[in-house]
Amino acid sequence: MGRDYEHELTKRVAFIRTTIENAGANGVVYGNSGGKDSALVGILCRLACKNTLGVMMPCQSKRNFHEDMRDGAQVSRQFDIPTMTVDLSEVKASLCAQTGAQVTLTPMAQANIGPRLRMAALYAIAQSKHYLVAGTGNRSEAYVGYFTKWGDGAHDFNPISDLTVTEVYEFLRFLKAPESILTKAPSAGLFDGQTDEQELGISYAQIDAYLLYGQGEPQIIAKIEEMHQRSEHKRKLPLHP
Repeated sequence: MGRDYEHELTKRVAFIRTTIENAGANGVVYGNSGGKDSALVGILCRLACKNTLGVMMPCQSKRNFHEDMRDGAQVSRQFDIPTMTVDLSEVKASLCAQTGAQVTLTPMAQANIGPRLRMAALYAIAQSKHYLVAGTGNRSEAYVGYFTKWGDGAHDFNPISDLTVTEVYEFLRFLKAPESILTKAPSAGLFDGQTDEQELGISYAQIDAYLLYGQGEPQIIAKIEEMHQRSEHKRKLPLHP
């Protein structure tokens, strides 16, 4: 049985307002990537708090500068979400050059610099404005560890962390989000041509069938559980003696 999104909307808006109030914060800042998750978080936060700021942070990837910024701007216009742009391309290039002169950076290490720079930018803005940083990760990604540790995995609160990708899309349709958000292939924008499902080697539909209904082919379930176990360190706080 699906969720009652009218009820979900009321409940999550109340959660965001309570979170901001309890923290004594002035508002919320989030990364506006032009994707489904950031769109839903932005809409919910804006409905909960007028002081909601979306930050578009293109970083080298051509998709970041074109399709992603176009779609992010469309959501911002439709739902009246204040937005700014912080181009992190030169910052990443400089960091890669400095560290690469000392250590041979692997392709994935270089790709993960982008999400970590974005979170650094969000926290600089949040601290300056006395805002909270809203996370934009969903349940499906979290379960298989498809997020960058100390990058998009870092935040003060996350209003959609219990929603699967399937439910995120359902919620967005309920909210009448732009069609471009609903039809584009999910991508972390780590590099040109990258898509989530291609990199994962498994579809979100398969992950969600397992998470929501316990259904799936044995080899698919085994792969999901292997990814879950391998990424367990990402979902835990650092170890201490």
